[in-house]
Amino acid sequence: MATYAIGDVQGCYRELCSLLELLKFDPKEDQVWFLGDLINRGHDNLAVVNLVMSLGKAARTVLGNHDLHFLAIVFGGHTPNRSDTFQDILDAKTVMSIAEWYCQQSMLVKDEKLGFVMTHAGIPHLWNLEQAAVLAAEVETVISSGKQRRGFFADMYGNEPAGWSDKLKGMDRLRAITNYLTRMRLMSKDGTLDFAHKGPLSEAPENLYPWYELRAKNPLGVTTLFGHWAALEGVTNTPDVIALDTGCVWGRELSALCLETGKITRVAAVTG
Repeated sequence: MATYAIGDVQGCYRELCSLLELLKFDPKEDQVWFLGDLINRGHDNLAVVNLVMSLGKAARTVLGNHDLHFLAIVFGGHTPNRSDTFQDILDAKTVMSIAEWYCQQSMLVKDEKLGFVMTHAGIPHLWNLEQAAVLAAEVETVISSGKQRRGFFADMYGNEPAGWSDKLKGMDRLRAITNYLTRMRLMSKDGTLDFAHKGPLSEAPENLYPWYELRAKNPLGVTTLFGHWAALEGVTNTPDVIALDTGCVWGRELSALCLETGKITRVAAVTG
């Protein structure tokens, strides 16, 4: 039995199939963790979601910002952006069953026996592992509830509050948790998030730090897996924080990490 963690797929169906084949993935024996953003920017989004759903309990998925964006369109009354590419899902007869499946997925997955935790964007240094799991569960509870999710997705978007306080309540609290777990890249030392910079660290503004550099001073005790930040090209220089978004949808690679062995397997993006 092997457990694999795969970075942002973003509709890259052919590459996902090739990677699973290269891994000789057996859903009867193995498990795969998906680090969020299964969809958007690529062009085979429906095929990707159908494949992941077909894996049943052999797949564990955390929600990414693009996945949540899809749900905000379905349940929150928002409209697609010009750059969105998941119209194939929105047009599918199964769109509501896909949306319902998404609403049952996690914001955070941990396996302390294996020694790993995953979220889409990471876990800020402001929270310990137990607190992060509890806060993630707050959002999961709202999303999984048919009565509460529409209000959440209607008001999900926004950059405020940009920092964390245990005193936050209501939608401000839920939005802050969601932004830390799915949109975080750079922040100030006090945990205030920056949402503007998405490029390489060499171009980052002064007085802002990659979240994982601040996290390194307050380790979780397990290895953190995250995606979301393709510009890192899989490099954090932090042993217990592993970036697995290697920019497949941007023409680079799709990556998988075997949690038991530490081996990373990659397939090149298909062009043309």
